[in-house]
Order: sequence, then structure tokens, then C-alpha cells
Amino acid sequence: MSETSERSGASLKSERPVRGKADQGGRSSALMVNSVEKAFRVLSAFGRQHQTLNLSQVASETGMDLSAAQRFTHTLTQLGYLHKDAETKRFELTAKTLDLGYHFIRSSRLVDRAMPYLMHLSKETEETVNLTMREGTEIIFVSRFLSRHVLNTDVIIGTRMPAYCTAPGIAMLSRLPEDEAMAVIDASDLKAYTPSTTWQRDALREKIRQAAAQGFATAFEEVYLGDASIAAPILDHRGRPEGAVNVAASCSRYSREEVVARFSSLIIAAAHAISRV
Repeated sequence: MSETSERSGASLKSERPVRGKADQGGRSSALMVNSVEKAFRVLSAFGRQHQTLNLSQVASETGMDLSAAQRFTHTLTQLGYLHKDAETKRFELTAKTLDLGYHFIRSSRLVDRAMPYLMHLSKETEETVNLTMREGTEIIFVSRFLSRHVLNTDVIIGTRMPAYCTAPGIAMLSRLPEDEAMAVIDASDLKAYTPSTTWQRDALREKIRQAAAQGFATAFEEVYLGDASIAAPILDHRGRPEGAVNVAASCSRYSREEVVARFSSLIIAAAHAISRV
């Protein structure tokens, strides 16, 4: 996902839907602590679309009544995760919310293992290099080395994008059994972000098969105009994808053929070195 590109007219979803009282498999769980789920629901209500919220808006965004919203915002303010403006009475996230992301980055074995190879790839290519992971139908950027060619970007660590229209997403799906990969596609909100987006089911199946055969995936202007991306999957000890490494560049500087010729062997080698198979 290149930084030199102009964002397309269609916007990406920046917030995850509330899962409700269920475990990761979608099953009801007797062990679920509802108050913890509600606290995270409040924190997740904030984002680019909602940088600040008043109490009524928090209640509306989270599906809580005013009394519950007041208790949770007060608690989170006391803990230092929310700040309440004394004049406007509006809440906003504090820098303390970055702690969870920081602890993930410092404790992730994948990030730790990948770091030297990402740094080397960044120096070798002089382009933007990303490490991503998949959660459900989305990819998440967990490490990022920017190119000196950066002009502007919406993509930062923690950014989510649909797996089906990104090179890292297709690369990871290509190393799953096909029925499992297509289940992810079927669960996705398929639509065209640009005229170049591959979003129809049969075309995506073919793209996944092609990525499996060649060992890497590409995406050209599928989410951002002017963006060229090429990615290879990182495998765990069972041979399943646990992440992907990708190089992102500008279509104004490379043709599609040049992207593949210049970067495919480099990203495959980096992904293989990071993998645990």
C-alpha cells in the first residue's frame, strides 16, 4: 500500500463491528466478562470518524444506555485511557491507549523475528516495506518501514484493510486450503474501491490460485490510485500463513512488469527467511 497514491473515492471501514457476547469462534461463552467487552467497546468507538464524543454519542455508538455509558467513560477516564474536556464535556482517547499496541509489538515473536529482514529489504529496495497479519477478513499493518519517496499516507501501524483486495491478504489466503480461503472471501464485504479492484468471487479464486502457484501476490491500484504492491506469505511451523511481507511502490515509477521483476525474488526470500517451516 503505497504512500504516493491518492485515496480513492470509496472509504475504508476504520472500525470493527462489535462481536457481542461470544468467543472468537462466534460461540456464546459462559466465561465472557461482559464489563470488559463493554469497556473495549467504548474505546473502539473512537477513531478518525469520531475523534471526540459526548456522553450521548458514546451511548449511541456502543449501544449502551446513558447510565452505563457514564459509568464506563468515568472508569476509563480515571484509569487514564480517556480524557474529558472540562468545558465541552467531550471525551477523547489518550496516549495511554497506545500501551496495548506497544506491548504487542515488543512481545510479538513474529515482529521480533521479521525485524532484521524487513530492515534489510528496506535498504535493498529503498521502497516502503510492510509486515502484516490477518484477522478475519482484514489485514493489519504491524510493522512499517517508509520509503524516502513518501509524499503522503493514510497507512500507519494498526491500519486495517480488506484482505481480498490487497497483495498481503491474497498472499496469505493463497497458503490456506482453498475452501478455507474462499470462506474468508465469502465473509468479506466485496466491492470495488477503484476501477482496478478485483472483487468478484470467481476472479478472486483465480487470483488466489495464481498467487499459490507463483509464491507471491500483486495488487495494482486496488485500494489506492497509483499504488503498486507485491507480497509473499510468512508461514508458521505447520505451513499455515501467520503474516506477509510486502513492498509498496508507486505506479508512476514502476510498470507492473518491473514490480514483479525487481521485487518478487526479494520478498519471497525475505518471507522464507522469516517463516518457521
